[in-house]
Amino acid sequence: MNFAASPVLTLRLPVWRSRFMVVVFFAGFAVLIGRAVYLQGWNNDFLQAKGESRYSRVIEIIANRGRITDRHGEALAISTPVKSIWVIPDEVKMDKEQLMKLSAMLEMPPQEIEKRVADKDRDFVFIKRQIPPEVADRIAELHLAGVFQSREFRRYYPGGDVMAHVLGFTGADDIGQEGVELAFQKDLAGKSGSRRVIKDRMGHIIEDMQSIKAAQEGKDIVLSLDARIQNLAFGQLREALDQHRAKAGGVVVLDAMTGELVALANLPTYNPNNRTHLSGESLRNRAITDTFEPGSTLKPFTIATALDAGRITPETTIQTAPGTLTIGKATIHDAHAEGLLTVSQVIQKSSNVGSAKIALSMPSELMWDMFHSVGFGQQPQLGFPGEATGKVRPAKTWKPIEQATMAYGHGISVSLMQLARAYSIFARDGELMPTSLMKLDSPPTAKQVIAPETARAVRAMLELAVQPGGTAPRAQIMGYRVAGKTGTAHKQEHGGYSNKYVSSFVGFAPASSPRLIVAVMIDEPSAGQYYGGTVAAPVFAKIMEGALRTLGVPPDAPMKPIVLPAAGQEVKESI
Repeated sequence: MNFAASPVLTLRLPVWRSRFMVVVFFAGFAVLIGRAVYLQGWNNDFLQAKGESRYSRVIEIIANRGRITDRHGEALAISTPVKSIWVIPDEVKMDKEQLMKLSAMLEMPPQEIEKRVADKDRDFVFIKRQIPPEVADRIAELHLAGVFQSREFRRYYPGGDVMAHVLGFTGADDIGQEGVELAFQKDLAGKSGSRRVIKDRMGHIIEDMQSIKAAQEGKDIVLSLDARIQNLAFGQLREALDQHRAKAGGVVVLDAMTGELVALANLPTYNPNNRTHLSGESLRNRAITDTFEPGSTLKPFTIATALDAGRITPETTIQTAPGTLTIGKATIHDAHAEGLLTVSQVIQKSSNVGSAKIALSMPSELMWDMFHSVGFGQQPQLGFPGEATGKVRPAKTWKPIEQATMAYGHGISVSLMQLARAYSIFARDGELMPTSLMKLDSPPTAKQVIAPETARAVRAMLELAVQPGGTAPRAQIMGYRVAGKTGTAHKQEHGGYSNKYVSSFVGFAPASSPRLIVAVMIDEPSAGQYYGGTVAAPVFAKIMEGALRTLGVPPDAPMKPIVLPAAGQEVKESI
């Protein structure tokens, strides 16, 4: 082959072209070298960030939630460390045997795990949260690809269902959902921190590099509750509901000297440690959120209004014969026709007719002012979520029959907490105490609602009500003087009154120097008895007696046996 004859092989290129290519080649190398020096010498943030993204992670340090304790430091709510199991669906690799082991450890159906792992549209899926650390450790030993763990806290409530309605509970993210846990979420939660760590490709931490922000632990909260009295109140309420086959009930115990909430119990209840079968019926904090017509427990406020206005005295006589009072088309009835009664006896015998006549002798505005002054129609400001205001209509809208029935607690609605607080004016010589859920270092400033002599006069009448001849002898306590009032009211249903009842009793002791106020409400007793004197008063007596002895309050009466009326001889309050 003649190579010299080929025009391609004999082609001669210009010298400048080869030199130009050499220059371009070396210029390219210079640019690459310069870029490398720039990135690795002067501006290495980009490469450093890319490298760290392969192994460095910033993880959240969860703040430990604050404890909740009673006034004596007994733990009511604490946080315990737990683990949560989560997966990156695209990275999960499990054979059948590993799946069955994981299913057994988590106590979950394998189909449920497979369903969650199959969700490829998500980068992060929880398999199960808040599992015990020892279970999480056994899962870690399986070395499952794509399965990871994170540290969390789970709330534990030593008191269980006894404290449920006070404390409430937290959700899976440790955020308060009800009660104190919700009301004081900001203080209890604290603030999470963060730290930088090095992880291997399996997600395991192999080195702790630095702390970026320290976690701020949640604050501990000291409640005004006394766990001993709380347990006592809950136990006695449960016994009463079982005995009278009642639908529900509530108890409120207040410190008469400070306004602190000492105990609050509701039934039905729930176990905050196991909320699998939680229902709205058991979740309701009835003493705070539910309202009812208070019935005869409101009569002392009607009498106090008239006494304070100077319209009557304790010895003023009221003619209640023939035991009925007709106003327009409506007729008010007494349980027993008593005839001529003093004002003190109107309370002792719980006369509707006597109370109505006293109410009608006053302007309606006077009664409304009294109801408003003691907190009816307003939130108690205790701090619980969902506090009921109750219902007190403006006085200018009252008709004579409505003013008469309000005198004995019909046509007005209150919560058990409101009723207990209102009775502080009789226990404290006319002063209304603010209520507190937190333990106080010193008593708050009280508001004078009625004159001290008026309060003392009503207190003497309330003592008569629990003596033989009154409606509540079963509220007596051996060794202590007791003052209080029964209440029995038909329940409102479908725009009218039904044959179902709410039985109540509110009182305080020792009457000579009141220390505690106890309010009891039993909803729909159905075992035959429904009067407040036979259903609610005995519950009051047992709780008050136990609480006074627990607090070491000295007796103020002789240690004589309690005298109870013979069966069927009780004085029944009018409904």
